[in-house]
Amino acid sequence: MPELPVDPYVVMPTASLGGEQNPHLDRSRTVRSGKLLPPQTVAQTLLAPVQSLDFSGLYAGGMAYRAYADSAGKRHWFETPSFTLDYSLFGARVGQAVKGTLAGHQWQPGDYASTIAASQRQLTLLSRPAKAIPKGTYRTYFAPAAVGDMMDAIIWGGLGEASLRQGNSAFAKLEQGEVSLCNQFSLSEDFERGGVPQFNHNGEAAPAYLPIIQQGKWVTSLVSSRSAKEYGKASNAANAGEGMRAPVVAPGQLSEADILSALGTGLYLSNLHYLNWSDLTAGRITGMTRYACFWVEEGEIVAPIENLRFDDDLYRFLGEGLLGLTNRQIFLPSVGTYDRRSLGGMWMPGMLIDQFRYTL
Repeated sequence: MPELPVDPYVVMPTASLGGEQNPHLDRSRTVRSGKLLPPQTVAQTLLAPVQSLDFSGLYAGGMAYRAYADSAGKRHWFETPSFTLDYSLFGARVGQAVKGTLAGHQWQPGDYASTIAASQRQLTLLSRPAKAIPKGTYRTYFAPAAVGDMMDAIIWGGLGEASLRQGNSAFAKLEQGEVSLCNQFSLSEDFERGGVPQFNHNGEAAPAYLPIIQQGKWVTSLVSSRSAKEYGKASNAANAGEGMRAPVVAPGQLSEADILSALGTGLYLSNLHYLNWSDLTAGRITGMTRYACFWVEEGEIVAPIENLRFDDDLYRFLGEGLLGLTNRQIFLPSVGTYDRRSLGGMWMPGMLIDQFRYTL
């Protein structure tokens, strides 16, 4: 310790200034109710509807707890029942697969049946001969899971005050007011819907709802106590990494029944993977299509596609290129198990984009 330099921005436990008016800032207790599958029935319930299918997946369910206490008197408790099912259905040909997820705090047999039925329909479409798509720009519909894959990469750390100040954010031009996104695009943090604790690693309670981008305009960054101390900004109780914990993209007007007709001719993408920045400060992101992705002509799915790599500018495809968002959001659970079972997830609509750029 004597050899280390003094850290001027270290954050020590302190009592908040909430007082009697805002006691939840220092103390909270959230206990959520639900109804999960009894452990002894999980295998039978999940496998009975898929006996004739090549099915594989991971189910995790039970009570989850998060708690915080410190010497300054903060006390927080969060308790929730939850389950996640992360699965794939495999086709007859090597490489054919449809991915699905289901999550919540209340097991609904009808939801599981409809989710499997939707995956089966996609699996049937995957049995058609695959179509090779030349590189170029195509009108593209991103299903909610694909939007979630994209958002997960885009918002990781880039909305934090430290990233903005240190030049490590793709949103710097938006935050500085140099550019704007489409007025249909709004991104917020909503702890009422996210299924995660409102308190962070320092026992600070974040606002229940925090708009980040509203109607294409920058509203605020995620500010941890450390960044608040270092950069002289008010903290909004972001976590240490200043990442979103309960992201929600607002829905639009496009109905699910009209998705294919609105797409017309182009690409329908169910999932993405291998996403990364190709030019961080310019906002260019790259990645690959994955699982059930299709070529659509005149509003009809024609064929599955061979995998494509994309590379495009978020200021373009979330700006002038954003044609519409679906009027229904889907909950996409966090299914990670790093150190412990993840909680929460994100609420995402589908997204129709004009002339999305494919490079390989």
